[in-house]
Amino acid sequence: MVDGEDGASLTKQDFEALARFRFAIRAYLRFSEETVRSRGLTPQQYQLLLALKGFPGREWASVRELADCLQVRHHSVVELVNRAQGQGLVERSVDPDDARVARILLTPSGEQILAGLSAMHRDELHRLDQALVPPTWSRTPETGERRRAEPV
Repeated sequence: MVDGEDGASLTKQDFEALARFRFAIRAYLRFSEETVRSRGLTPQQYQLLLALKGFPGREWASVRELADCLQVRHHSVVELVNRAQGQGLVERSVDPDDARVARILLTPSGEQILAGLSAMHRDELHRLDQALVPPTWSRTPETGERRRAEPV
């Protein structure tokens, strides 16, 4: 056993579970990168399309909101949107409530490309199903020490 930073003990099984989880994440990301590139998009463009379609409660997002979702800077999203707009994947419209805000929306072409790519991503997630389940930890009632929870 090895103690972590917080003093909780990690077993060999814990390390194996973490390694499997990390490998599955990387395998999924590699699959995603190769799949979107084979369809003529960059991984960032796919993430932009997905962020737009998955934005909660509406069919558009502002550049600021997309920067938050994508965890990049505002000017990087502006350039990403410019390139995606040039490819006919997204369009801009003025927010009727605030003319300073540009609404970024998917075009029908962007929707179609996203639907195909997302179906492939969903299928890959199903394939990786168990490997992508992160290890779960619980605390022992006696000591408060973390331990790996038994599978249900």
